[in-house]
Amino acid sequence: MAEPPLLGLTGIRYHLGDQTILDGVELSIAPGERLSLVGRNGAGKSTLLRILAGAPIADAGTRFAQPGATVATLPQEPDFAGHATVAHYVASALTDSLGPSDYRVTALLTELKLDGAREPQGLSGGEARRAALARALVAEPDVLLLDEPTNHLDLPTIEWLEEKLGSWRGAYVLVSHDRRFLANLTRAVLWLDRGIVRRLDKGYAEFDTWSSDILEREATERHKLDRLIERETEWAGKSIRARRTRNEGRLRALGELRKQRRQQIGPVGRATIETGTAEQSGSLAITARNVSKSYGERTIVRDFSTRIFRKDRIGLIGPNGAGKTTLLRMLIGELEPDTGSVKLGANLMPVVIDQRRTALDPDKTPWEILADRNDHVLVRGQQRHVMTYLREYLFRDEQARQPVRTLSGGERNRLLLAKALAAPSNLIVLDEPTNDLDADTLDLLQEALDDYDGTVLLVSHDRDFLDRLVTSTIALEGDGNATEYAGGYTDYLAQRGPRETLVAVPVAKKDKLVAQRESAPAKQRLGYKRERALAELPKKIDALHAEMAALNEALADAGLYGRDPKAFATKTARLGAAQAELDAAETEWLELEMLKEELGG
Repeated sequence: MAEPPLLGLTGIRYHLGDQTILDGVELSIAPGERLSLVGRNGAGKSTLLRILAGAPIADAGTRFAQPGATVATLPQEPDFAGHATVAHYVASALTDSLGPSDYRVTALLTELKLDGAREPQGLSGGEARRAALARALVAEPDVLLLDEPTNHLDLPTIEWLEEKLGSWRGAYVLVSHDRRFLANLTRAVLWLDRGIVRRLDKGYAEFDTWSSDILEREATERHKLDRLIERETEWAGKSIRARRTRNEGRLRALGELRKQRRQQIGPVGRATIETGTAEQSGSLAITARNVSKSYGERTIVRDFSTRIFRKDRIGLIGPNGAGKTTLLRMLIGELEPDTGSVKLGANLMPVVIDQRRTALDPDKTPWEILADRNDHVLVRGQQRHVMTYLREYLFRDEQARQPVRTLSGGERNRLLLAKALAAPSNLIVLDEPTNDLDADTLDLLQEALDDYDGTVLLVSHDRDFLDRLVTSTIALEGDGNATEYAGGYTDYLAQRGPRETLVAVPVAKKDKLVAQRESAPAKQRLGYKRERALAELPKKIDALHAEMAALNEALADAGLYGRDPKAFATKTARLGAAQAELDAAETEWLELEMLKEELGG
């Protein structure tokens, strides 16, 4: 017998002005379900998540929640108001919390490499997202509602989150533009389209085929209805007897057909994305020779060289803080390297789309952003009416005069693309362009960049987008080394080999180890003690992981502190000590591995 749902919605309706966002939505979430919620930007996915979470904003319909079921949400924009530290913010999700020093808070912040004593208002975009994730996960709720959880996260953190959700015991609903993330984690799809929710009880990998079949059937049905209306209209106009009483039923039927066609909402259009190409650059767009950059004692990039040709599509990947944007700015001439040189090709005309959306004034309207006080905008050398151009990017007429701050994240990104891609260029530089974009717009962006006659430099954490677009990948692992690999992200993984431990080591520690490696004597053996330590350390690391898992399980007992405060304190102290031992063991293992590699062993 199937378990009753944890959450359910019946007949949910929601309107925004005269626009119907949700039109009688029906859905349920059973224990342990892994669901993706997909739909175009502006379809109402975030609104639907808010209603599932209990926000009383629906115009009609009912929400059911299983008594005692706990629900946690990850909003696109976390609210840190009233929280003095990151630890306070995370602990606020716990009803039985011991405060910011709660072991559950400490454990999650350690995993996510966040300092709980920091003020949340000073966090970067990636750090704020990790803090919000910690708050959503810390109480282990029965249902997780995650709105764009991978935005601003680097690849190691995305992979950490995949592992976390892969073993999650509760249910979750994911809204994400990251196809690879959805395909890896979800087992059913909720498709929000034109106000209703359809369900596919298969993984996300089957969604494109399934949704395309539905749209094709709808198009066929609309065509048949149009032909029937055409025939009946012709009959009504030609037949004198159509006016007689006995034919009034047929006329009424024709009226109903027309009403049905008016009410039938066709699939929403797709954005039209084209790039404006300027005069061709030289065949060699960028040449970098032995470039290095450091800030203080921290090495960002060390001795990196590359040649980038016209029509190359180059992806830059790496952990947050590894130096991707720094290297990108050096490659396009915005930042001088400490050593080495960068030479730009002839006639290079770059257009830059940054992840901070600095080109968008939140108090201006899309019309003003594109055309200031004019009615027309210059698009690829031709005058276009600003409204016509906005419609190509799926903006409704009324949105043209609304402030940018009222737009969703995806709509802001579309506006940024519209502004940047209208300008002529032969080099497009995109820093995290895929954040908040729906799958259709991502497809069109990829197609536009594929057809672009210039060069593309792209910083992204979207593995699927990288695999489908880039010709080579520059990987920064966080240790100052930048290495170029042929192909996309999957090709990079195959060529790089397993080095997950390296990614997790802090940058400062890696720099120290690299310096030690470079100063090591050449052509000497590792030695018996070091060889033995290298063989034994993985066992010690595994044992520490197992011990910490057991301690976490024991401390998860909510009644332990009340029964035995001394045991609680002892286990908490041991957990901290074990974490320190684990860090030391992993560092020692890494040092020995790097030394062995250097000695050719």
